[in-house]
Amino acid sequence: MTLNRLGGGPDDSFSLEPSEFNALCVGARKGWEALGKIEYAVKSSEFENVKFRRSLYFVRDLKAGETITEDAVRSVRPGYGIEPKWKAAIVGKTVALDVKKNSPVNFDLLKMKI
Repeated sequence: MTLNRLGGGPDDSFSLEPSEFNALCVGARKGWEALGKIEYAVKSSEFENVKFRRSLYFVRDLKAGETITEDAVRSVRPGYGIEPKWKAAIVGKTVALDVKKNSPVNFDLLKMKI
């Protein structure tokens, strides 16, 4: 940065003057703000697309206290249950309530908290 390009210093010819430095700072700030924030929750604009996502569903009836086995849950559409990445965490756990076949898996039905 230089106060004046005509100052005669060795770097003056290619250094930024105060107004250019200000424009650089403003542009960098706008660029940073344009990146936005990471948000993993479903946005209101995406809610209609949930039906196209996959989630875990029970594929057979289970009674309260019964253990969830590998073949009791499956990743299917629509995406109204918990994400498929949780399958390994719920296999081996027990259900807190009776569940019906073809119902979405959610943490409220399980005897566990994540």
